[in-house]
Amino acid sequence: MTLLGLDLGGSHATCSLIRERTVLASDHITFADTSRFAAVLPEVTAHLQRLAASAPSPVFGLGIGMCGLVDSRRNLVLSTNAKYDDTIGFDFERWSSESLGVPVRLENDARLALRGEMYAGAARGFTDAVMFTLGTGIGGVAAMGGKPLVGVHGQAGVLGGHVPVRAQGRRCNCGGLGCAEAEASGWSLPMVCREWPGFAESQLAERTLNFRTLFDCCSAGDKVALQVRDHCLQIWGMMTVAAVHCFDPEIVIFGGGVMGAASEILPPLQQYVTENTWTPWGKVKLVAAELGDLAAAHGVPTLFPPDLTYV
Repeated sequence: MTLLGLDLGGSHATCSLIRERTVLASDHITFADTSRFAAVLPEVTAHLQRLAASAPSPVFGLGIGMCGLVDSRRNLVLSTNAKYDDTIGFDFERWSSESLGVPVRLENDARLALRGEMYAGAARGFTDAVMFTLGTGIGGVAAMGGKPLVGVHGQAGVLGGHVPVRAQGRRCNCGGLGCAEAEASGWSLPMVCREWPGFAESQLAERTLNFRTLFDCCSAGDKVALQVRDHCLQIWGMMTVAAVHCFDPEIVIFGGGVMGAASEILPPLQQYVTENTWTPWGKVKLVAAELGDLAAAHGVPTLFPPDLTYV
């Protein structure tokens, strides 16, 4: 079965052509403005049409991973948190039918990425898993019994970055106080760094503030950078402990751009989670995602399952 995939992120999109566990082709698009879906729709449509025209067999459907809350049963966007606000109420089924001639299935982007890792990546063979995506924000999703959690409002398991981790923390862009995302994500990192004692004397003060810079300065032995890194590791650890106690996974997968420093992140995270979780059955396994930017693409076949199994 040949399928199209659209992974619609906060500042980019990936359009893919997929057949079973193989991504045949993909186009990565960066957007200057993601406030309106209408502004990027012509470019997205053109890329998907080009991929469909190159397919070795007829395309059966389109799977979309959306950076917001969705009702996957009705293919509706429920909330986007200031990204692509005009997708709320947008008729994806009509657009896909008229532009591509195929049915569409809509899913939360983090949930679709976990589907991909369970189908073809780091969580293949596991039925109970949690995945976090560490990037501009923090995506989180959980699966139990081989199926991603959805919930009556479509929110179950997908708001891992909005677990409160500090009683007197920052106000998050979701409206919450002390969320993990407000304390240790790409968008909040510049604020965390600038407010850190000694920042003005740190190498960070002379650099663009992002996680790549942070880990570069850590490698150079910068004291403030090391302290901020340890702060982020603790926040991510607390967030993971909460997920383990909530969802009882056997494996937790970490993806996103920050995982370029996986060798510095996973060992201390594994130690923190092992020391701070109550899991008498054994240790939860923490691993890096295997599929990178194509995790959501690999998840698309699971949206069209004749008799699909993850295991």
